Amino acid sequence: MRSARPVGLLLSAAAVALWAYGMTTWQPLTEPLGPWSEHLPGNNTYWARDLRFMAIMAVPLGLVLAGRGQVRWGGPAVVLGGCWVAADVVIDRADVIGFDATVRLAAAGYAVLGVVAAILLCWERRTPQTREPGTTPAADRRVLTGAACVAGVLTLVAAGMESPTDREPELNQGALVTAALLVALAVGAALAAAPTRTRARVGLAVGLTVVALFGVGLVRATAPGTRLLPEVALGAVLLTGVTLLAWDWPGGRPIWWHHALAALIALVGPVAFLVATAIPMMIMMPIGATFTELAGNSPIHAADSDLLVSLAGLLSGLGMAVLLARPSVEDRRQLR
Repeated sequence: MRSARPVGLLLSAAAVALWAYGMTTWQPLTEPLGPWSEHLPGNNTYWARDLRFMAIMAVPLGLVLAGRGQVRWGGPAVVLGGCWVAADVVIDRADVIGFDATVRLAAAGYAVLGVVAAILLCWERRTPQTREPGTTPAADRRVLTGAACVAGVLTLVAAGMESPTDREPELNQGALVTAALLVALAVGAALAAAPTRTRARVGLAVGLTVVALFGVGLVRATAPGTRLLPEVALGAVLLTGVTLLAWDWPGGRPIWWHHALAALIALVGPVAFLVATAIPMMIMMPIGATFTELAGNSPIHAADSDLLVSLAGLLSGLGMAVLLARPSVEDRRQLR
């Protein structure tokens, strides 16, 4: 897909702006006043951190899309994401706030993104091309489909984000914008993974985007605590749509029973993976509490849990990628 590069870089740039705004505007709203035990925060208090981490994850996902799934783009993109999280913790500890801080952080983020993208572009131009013009190798297609799966699961996490009070208008705004960005990444990566960009696939991509954005709005409009069913439906539609966009259509038509099986996996898989990753993180690996301490924020009350749902979403997305990132018919035959 020729437009993959500008679209991927544009979405990465949007993620940078979202991260900067989340750090300087939403994060201060989540930090309680006073260290006293009766004021210790509860579950999901640091929702701004999770939305911000998902924006950070969107940066390398956009670079993977811009690189059309090439390893020379994907590897540095993952490293950049890890370094960005480390920088986020340091900046969070500094308690930056205000419009000027937003502009400075966004400018710094754009500078870093620009340097990394320029290096990757130069590296690509100096490396001999082994692919045929207008084609995407099977390995790159799998990477793009996997990126679409990760973005799809993160969409569910962002759309369903809650807080202890569930009354913050900023939470609704942040969840909607973050989920919309991830929807665009999921659909864009899936379309880039397609063997050919036909009119039918483009129309399907547009329709999937509209339906997924409507689903995100439906999840946010549902009362907290009752969002499981619309989240499951959103995940099933979005991830099944990813397979329809990315997988081969032998003879010009999808293999419908393959997509029916993918729909079943998409219906059950995200929730199963989220539960399977969240429970160990709450019981055995207090990763969220570690990040809270490193950022200098108040610890979560002992009766509650400091769950880093963005990380659970990332791991769950990778799990779904193992199952669904099989765009060619031969890839799927290996499962038999």
